[in-house]
Order: sequence, then C-alpha cells, then structure tokens
Amino acid sequence: MLARPDAYRCIECGLPYRAAGFWYHEGRLEHGAAYWSDRGILCSPQCSLAHHRKRAAEGTLQQEPAPDPFEFQPVIRR
Repeated sequence: MLARPDAYRCIECGLPYRAAGFWYHEGRLEHGAAYWSDRGILCSPQCSLAHHRKRAAEGTLQQEPAPDPFEFQPVIRR
C-alpha cells in the first residue's frame, strides 16, 4: 500500500501531522492537534507562540477561538 501524504502541516514550520515532535490534544494522535488557529494547525507551543507574535505584529489577531479543524460537521441540505 502506498503511503499518502499528510494533508495537514504546521503553518509555522511545516512539520507534517503525525511526525515525531508534533503535539496532540491529550497526547493522543486520534484527538487531533493540540494547537490551531483560523489559518491552520500548529505543531507545538513554540510554533503557537511564534504564530501569535506574528499575528499581533500584523494586527490580525483573532477575537474569538477558531473552530477545531478536525471536527467534521456535515452539511445538511434540504
């Protein structure tokens, strides 16, 4: 079976999801990334802080928490 490329990468350093060193919620891969923003996932507290500082400098900090990127909410069509 061919390995598929990870669709998710840290938006600060590019570390792929599932790579050694990636932080997961409650330390479990199946719980998703421990850190994320409205722009994507972050691999560690260091990248989260770097992202926050960058956004503060740009003046683009979020005013509310970003939705969990790993939660799937199906679209209900009528």
